[in-house]
Amino acid sequence: MTMSSTKTATVTLPADDQIQIVREFDAPKHLVWKAWTTPELVKRWWSSDMGETTLAEIDLRVGGRWRYVMVAGDMEVGFHGEYSEIVENERLVSTEVYEGMPEAYSVNTATFEETDGRTTLTILVQHSSKEHRDGHIASGMEGGMNRAMDYLERVAISLA
Repeated sequence: MTMSSTKTATVTLPADDQIQIVREFDAPKHLVWKAWTTPELVKRWWSSDMGETTLAEIDLRVGGRWRYVMVAGDMEVGFHGEYSEIVENERLVSTEVYEGMPEAYSVNTATFEETDGRTTLTILVQHSSKEHRDGHIASGMEGGMNRAMDYLERVAISLA
């Protein structure tokens, strides 16, 4: 079932507790990976135009943790997680916890595939229940994610 398809990303619901996001970038995967996993670069794209990323911490190792915080107006939004699998430039598996609703955490598997210098990023978001998945979708995640991925692409291209 397709939830939506935009010029930049396709979001599908492969199971009752999953969200899959597929986005192509006009940059090689090692640059998309670098922009995805380097704190000072994450600060340039993660909040897109919705606020300011005030914190991007990444301990990129199995068992290492990450945390991002954004300030938008008078609201602070934080996410954090722990890495369980890392294959450099290929695959990254981690938990993702929205700090405002920690019981609705997910396990995210991001894969980076390159063809002809372009990268396809596929993210499978595995929730513990349909309710948590549906809450994630209803949060407006798709619009914010598309804007952030536009910024991510710009950052990756700028590294060339």
